[in-house]
Amino acid sequence: MKTYEQLYIDGAWVSPAGTDVLEVTDSSTEEAFASIPAGTPADIDRAVAAARAAFPGWAEEAGAERGKLLRRVAEGLESRRDELADIIAHEVGMPKPLSAMIQVGTGIGAFTVASELAATFEFEDTRHGLVVREPIGVVGCITPWNYPLNQIGAKVAYALAAGCTVVLKPSEVAPVNAFVLAEIIDEIGFPPGVFNLVTGVGPVVGEALAGHPDVDMISFTGSTRAGRRVAELAADSIKRVALELGGKSPNVLLDDADFETAVPAGIGAAYMNSGQTCSALTRMIVPRSRLEEVEELARTAAESYTVGDPFAEGTRLGPLVSAVQRDRVRGYIRKGIEEGATLVTGGPDSPESLDTGYFVAPTVFSNVTPEMTIAQEEIFGPVLSIMPYDTEDEAVEIANDTVYGLAAAVSGGEERARRVARRIRAGQVRVNAGKYVADAPFGGYKQSGLGREHGTYGLEEFLEVKALFV
Repeated sequence: MKTYEQLYIDGAWVSPAGTDVLEVTDSSTEEAFASIPAGTPADIDRAVAAARAAFPGWAEEAGAERGKLLRRVAEGLESRRDELADIIAHEVGMPKPLSAMIQVGTGIGAFTVASELAATFEFEDTRHGLVVREPIGVVGCITPWNYPLNQIGAKVAYALAAGCTVVLKPSEVAPVNAFVLAEIIDEIGFPPGVFNLVTGVGPVVGEALAGHPDVDMISFTGSTRAGRRVAELAADSIKRVALELGGKSPNVLLDDADFETAVPAGIGAAYMNSGQTCSALTRMIVPRSRLEEVEELARTAAESYTVGDPFAEGTRLGPLVSAVQRDRVRGYIRKGIEEGATLVTGGPDSPESLDTGYFVAPTVFSNVTPEMTIAQEEIFGPVLSIMPYDTEDEAVEIANDTVYGLAAAVSGGEERARRVARRIRAGQVRVNAGKYVADAPFGGYKQSGLGREHGTYGLEEFLEVKALFV
């Protein structure tokens, strides 16, 4: 078992103020995989003070120099890609090959893009007098467990590129990868206090960080409920808040779509990371006249997903992250059955021969109507809802009929699909499996959050704008 006894504060590994520890559970075996310190508000105070003291020097560092250090972080992560993939497969349950490619790959990508932007971004603009963009200050980064290194990269890399200093509080459910990052940063030799790591539970260290008067900005990813609490705590000091929250993303199939391609692809977009993806396309909105065809295509695709050990060859769907999450998802499946949705495949029972581990059977519902719980609430598991429509306008209405607006997809004739995509209120819409752009802005409308991550838009989140009259 990996044991971490220290936090990373002010450029050094230090003992926490308290003595409590937290166990990290392997989602496949249900056994302890690692232990970490349970930080306290006193640890947050120390980390914020270090970040505050380091801020002036880091903010004045040339962008190109910040970029060089961030490039070395990306290289350090690459050199430990296999180790990190192994860690995240234990923590989260994503099959190891996918973990290496997606979980670790996106984290490396964030540091790589941020390093380039640090060196090339125009921090001054003379179109409206002299306008300068300056780092906002000390940033508290609170990250989730489902894509832990990706979300750390989306916040920490861009905040550091902007010239901010950082206190990172990773999810206590998947924190080990953050210790690897801290080891890399320590080996590179960043200035003390620029990056700080404090682990612990949200109601203790997360709340202390969000409400801290010397923190200038909080960047949070998690549930909408938790995001409300973060915003409430941040409001006392009027600090900037960036929130990347939940989703209930629609996948609209128009009647001229290629169903044999779009339906299996839609299953994949719903089941990625065992459905533990905020932008998962969990509502497949299809022409009523093609419903039976879609059901059979979805059944075949869903039943092709091999569920099992994330380290076993051929596994396509690993466990959920915890017993709490597994039981929550199974509860939603039961709710779908109770409310009258048609169970096409899967269900609330454990997959065959998988009584140990937090596994959920890949599930598909059909004849789901907008008022059903499974059509409105984020399930965060391998559960797809097929929703029939009669007209294009109705399809758009169903697509927009949630409190969320994070992501979406539309398949059909190119011109028509683009027209429908523009009517969907979401931060990202993929048209006919359009190529994903890693540094495109990511974030949502409505209760899916505030602000954008990645690329130029993600860097600008951490900057203040100052007009100089000279």
